[in-house]
Amino acid sequence: MDKSPDAFRTISEVADELDLPQHVLRFWETRFPQIKPLKRGGGRRYYRPTDIELLKGIRTLLYGEGYTIKGVQRILRSEGVRSVEAIGRGDLTIARQPVDDDMVQDASESGDDGFSHEGREADHADEHVAQDTAHTPLPRRHFDAMQKGQLRAALDELRECKRVLDNLRRDADLDAG
Repeated sequence: MDKSPDAFRTISEVADELDLPQHVLRFWETRFPQIKPLKRGGGRRYYRPTDIELLKGIRTLLYGEGYTIKGVQRILRSEGVRSVEAIGRGDLTIARQPVDDDMVQDASESGDDGFSHEGREADHADEHVAQDTAHTPLPRRHFDAMQKGQLRAALDELRECKRVLDNLRRDADLDAG
């Protein structure tokens, strides 16, 4: 059964809706104090519809418009939460203003590999939190089902290669020790 549009959502529901890993939502809470989900017993988060609109707006600015976290923080301060929520609803677009270099990510800063960094974020939550202070992911690209399947297969192969290398390193360390 689908929830009412006014119902609160869990972090897993919001992560699925926004196509983001849960740890990214938790990380954004540390960088954007305007994100205030209701927390219940055990620290479980419940997001209101306005929280979700704000998250969608932040995602649009970071992934779609290429702003850095610092740039989105400035937009929140200057334009307000309601404006970013409106961006999340698709009711408003942000006009490109003259901005400081630290507000918009330059593709050369992070290496324009043409892919979103989400796969790496999902696998390395702790590394992501440390690295995200330096840069934000490149704008997301949309792939069709076949391309996604090919990317997943390549990622699985890379993970298997990493597992084999980790085992070889461990064995070499044991032999040396």
